[in-house]
Amino acid sequence: MIPLFFVILVTIATVILGVVATKRAQSASDFFVAGRQVSVGMNASAISGEYLSAASFMGVAGLILKNGYDALWYPVGYAAGYLLLLLFIAGPLRRFGAYTIPDFAEGRFDSPLFRKIAVSFVLFIGFFYTMPQMKGAGVAMQTIMGWPYWVGIVVVGSVITFNVALGGMKGITFVQAFQYWVKLFAISVPVFVLMAVYGGYSGKLGTFTGEPKGIPKVTKDTPLKFVGKDKAPNNAVSFSPGAETVITFTKDTEIDKISTGRKPEPGEDKLDASLAILPKIEGVIPAGTQVTILPLVVTKAGQAVLSKEGKPIKTAPKLEFAKPTEAVLAAGSFVPNTQNNAKWGLPYGTLTSKHGFPVLYTYSLIIALICGTAGLPHILVRFYTNPDGKSAKATTFWVMVLIGAFYAFTPIWGALGRADLPMLYANNKTDSVVIALPRAIGGVWGDVLSGVTSAGAFAAFMSTFSGLLVSMSGALAHDIYGKIIKPSATPEERIKMFKIAAVIFGFASMALGLLVETFDIAMLVGWAFAIAAASYFPLLLLGAWWRGLTMPGAAAGMLGGGLLSLGAIIAFMLSDKKIITIDDPLTKALCEQPAVWGVPLALVIMFVVSKVTAKQIPWDADLKMLRLHAPEALGRSKDYIEDTGSDH
Repeated sequence: MIPLFFVILVTIATVILGVVATKRAQSASDFFVAGRQVSVGMNASAISGEYLSAASFMGVAGLILKNGYDALWYPVGYAAGYLLLLLFIAGPLRRFGAYTIPDFAEGRFDSPLFRKIAVSFVLFIGFFYTMPQMKGAGVAMQTIMGWPYWVGIVVVGSVITFNVALGGMKGITFVQAFQYWVKLFAISVPVFVLMAVYGGYSGKLGTFTGEPKGIPKVTKDTPLKFVGKDKAPNNAVSFSPGAETVITFTKDTEIDKISTGRKPEPGEDKLDASLAILPKIEGVIPAGTQVTILPLVVTKAGQAVLSKEGKPIKTAPKLEFAKPTEAVLAAGSFVPNTQNNAKWGLPYGTLTSKHGFPVLYTYSLIIALICGTAGLPHILVRFYTNPDGKSAKATTFWVMVLIGAFYAFTPIWGALGRADLPMLYANNKTDSVVIALPRAIGGVWGDVLSGVTSAGAFAAFMSTFSGLLVSMSGALAHDIYGKIIKPSATPEERIKMFKIAAVIFGFASMALGLLVETFDIAMLVGWAFAIAAASYFPLLLLGAWWRGLTMPGAAAGMLGGGLLSLGAIIAFMLSDKKIITIDDPLTKALCEQPAVWGVPLALVIMFVVSKVTAKQIPWDADLKMLRLHAPEALGRSKDYIEDTGSDH
């Protein structure tokens, strides 16, 4: 109950702050851009609070625990993206002075049609980004209270939707600034206690590097829970080839498929993995059955395949369960679903090498994270809340400092989890490490620390989901309703539509969250970044710095790069759920990480089509470029949207 108390405390504080701020949110400007009067420190804290989502608080630590070194690109990319924002986008965007990013899209090219295209990508990116926040809510409540996954989503989603509908941007600015400091406290302070209990971070890394072939073991009989094929691919358990594994099934168990954990390379023999399971599995495994899993030697034409060290390469059976079941892993057994220390602690490990193209995968991930950060609508709209372009750039600098301080702690969680709570691998619960690891200490202090991290997790998906709802609701109320459906709408009518939209999108996000339980939180966010990188980033970069960009060029680039990237990601998700099949490993890698081709494609299309349609360069392009870049002291910058809702 102690973790629940901390969660309730943060939730109550969030609602109170939102209600208090609501009293100050009266005009349309307050709802959409917080009256453009947010200070540098407050806005930096609010942006950091909004940006540090469930992917940052739970997902990055979980992904580092699961994949090791390869996953470090996530915190690096998340932070480095703000350098692009600082250098190229933050100042010009604020000087333009709109309410939403589609405002910039229309105003830059004097094209209501382009606004419609830009709005669609606000919604695409927003919904992709809300899914991991909802998964974070479900996982957190599952870990804390043992609730069903869907209950956590409904409870948390309803609270946040209520808060956003009350106060809009001004209502959540104070909330998000407060939540950043909650998250920083929750990710950092428990780490020092855990290191005092479990041992230091450098000592853990020293152990891993000193035993490159080592694999985590369980030190006592460990109960495990497995899901069924309706939760594929999380129903799969790949056993370790390092030694035999003994597991006792405590419930009647039905196996859906038996294969090897290592996929055969061209020319290698196809091994019968069922021969390495004793006793032989036939039909349903009765409760109480003890099963021994043996390693298998990889062969080619009947001869053992040797490693670079001249030793036989081994694999082991991989079981996919048809229905949920439970088992006990014997003390001393290697933990399933993980790799040895060398693959975990060195570049090009299991994450980036899974399709056979580690360098391509790595660079595509880096491009997605860095360029995607500079193209997230719900983050970019926050720069409109600063008084001017100079303060927007100062805000960006301090955001880099604040999120850098936060991300310094995430690798420590991953290393401690690998060393001291390896059972999370077997249960496919690596995303819950920041909540589960403190609880493993036991006693009241374990519950207190778990309560602190649980509160931080709640602050994470509450602040980010709030920002996403404001971004999407603003797009519907301002860009679709106020500019397309009813251009004559009064500010009061747009505020009413904003509140209705917040409720609609809140419930839609909850529904989507139910579909992504089997995907890693950080992977889901990475895909949102890839879509943003191939759509909004090229538009903002070229739109702010190249006067020759035309509306047809910008639209073609956004649609070409953005929609193709979206389609590739959806195709990969369907293949991961075994709904469709993608056999070619290169195609699969490019679908999972499309930024390496999506971003260049969008930029090239924008350039080529703009050259072909050069006659459509806006007549006042030079004036707009001056407006974007001239210091405010010259008087050339003027808000595109004022409180009256009029355009300039």
